[in-house]
Amino acid sequence: MSHSTNSDATRRAGAVLTVDLAAIAANWRGLRDAGRAAGRPVECAAVLKADAYGTGATIVGPRLAAEGCRQFFVAHIDEGIALRAVLPDHPIYVLNGLLAGTEPDFVEHGLTPVLNHLGQLNAWRAAAQRYNRALDAVIHIDTGMHRLGFGPEEEQVLINERGRLRGLRLALLMSHLVVSEEPGNPINSEQLSRFRTFVRAMPGAPASLANSSGIFLGPDYHFDLLRPGAALYGINPLPGQPNPMLPTVRLDVRILQTRVIDALQTVGYGAAWRSARPSRVATIALGYADGYFRNLINRTHVHVAGHRVPVIGRISMDLVTIDVTDLPESICQPGATVEVLGENMTADDLADHAHTNAYEIMTALGRRYARLYTDDRMEGP
Repeated sequence: MSHSTNSDATRRAGAVLTVDLAAIAANWRGLRDAGRAAGRPVECAAVLKADAYGTGATIVGPRLAAEGCRQFFVAHIDEGIALRAVLPDHPIYVLNGLLAGTEPDFVEHGLTPVLNHLGQLNAWRAAAQRYNRALDAVIHIDTGMHRLGFGPEEEQVLINERGRLRGLRLALLMSHLVVSEEPGNPINSEQLSRFRTFVRAMPGAPASLANSSGIFLGPDYHFDLLRPGAALYGINPLPGQPNPMLPTVRLDVRILQTRVIDALQTVGYGAAWRSARPSRVATIALGYADGYFRNLINRTHVHVAGHRVPVIGRISMDLVTIDVTDLPESICQPGATVEVLGENMTADDLADHAHTNAYEIMTALGRRYARLYTDDRMEGP
């Protein structure tokens, strides 16, 4: 089965991003099962921030809920509000926490703030008093990331003064791993030790530490709830090792025009590429406005009918040029499609070429792409 949000847009589009919902669901099941391997009743949430890493949170969320996922994380409150419209009954946690004045919005939309410091805790407790009802809360402690979360002094205040939580229901205790993709790094065990100490001092609430790569550190890191994000969308949680996740996206871009140029001619802005021989150049409907980074100049490739083709010259806002000299003219006519992401070029591969990570590749996926969602694989239990 497949569907698109707008079939006319897909027909008209210069580029189509295909999202495999069944692959995302299968990745979630695999991560969930990894958490259950030790025989403990560990739950598996889904992180849908940044529009589900560029794949479409309001479509991916319900698909994962149908698969059995019961808890979801976003970064911003507006992401949570949008997700609530399609997930009316599931807990949705907002990682960036409680911004001043947003308490009514959290209550109205049934969202749970991840409280990152005592100021947010005090404001959320005051809201519980104003609304005369218990409100769910997540406590995030900083075990070494040094970004968000209760620091050591505030953490100790919380442990010593449990009354500060009066009027709140602790839905979760959480922290975030710094280098979970490096299993041998001692920072992992240091964070684990700190988090265990905090959890023991705050009995009665479920706990969560493992992100995507953290799941593969083993059951000591699993606690009660896994929080995968990147791995759901096919990003390799084990850098340097075979990717255990299924690919989830494919980006196909149309050729707009081809032209033959003489030897020693330049292509694109800045004359950044010069032909060494008579060449045939194809221009495709893609650019940095679509998340195809400018630093990919002369350092990556695409595929036409399975043939590897170099990207040449500067990446423009709306256009990319490729050298199709060695291909049969019949397969690179205007209207033919070029695989930019897919079987031959994963997000991890393209990230290597762009000197970044696959998270940035995925979350930069352009809003100008027509979106096509497929769901063809057999669903699991």
